[in-house]
Amino acid sequence: KRTQECICVGIFITLMAVNSFFIVIRLRLENLSSILLAGLCGIVTADFISGLVHWAADTWGSIELPILGKNFLRPFREHHIDPTSITRHDWIETNGDNFAVTIPALSKLTWDFLILPETDIEGRFEWICYWWQLAIFVAMTNQ
Repeated sequence: KRTQECICVGIFITLMAVNSFFIVIRLRLENLSSILLAGLCGIVTADFISGLVHWAADTWGSIELPILGKNFLRPFREHHIDPTSITRHDWIETNGDNFAVTIPALSKLTWDFLILPETDIEGRFEWICYWWQLAIFVAMTNQ
């Protein structure tokens, strides 16, 4: 599990840096308001999704399930038994799984930046910024 978390953190940081570069070189003052709106929507979406996942993990399933129970449900329910348990985990253990969840979306963004023509990127730039900022806020949900 630790190896997986370290790999996910490394991939996340790499993809975030690459996508940040592609976004920064395309920033224009005229689309700043829509990018800020995309950021606000990213925050709201990340908050809603994390709440929904938290509720589902607390409500359904058993910690005795072969893969999901031990690796997914138990950590979610641990804080109800010991509310300060997250403070005893290091940064990678706390954030590794959240970073892993963002990798598919960040990979798709990188793919789009590398493959799509510039006109297509310009046409969906606000959506690209939304997904990029959503990835940031999903990654920060445990902070």
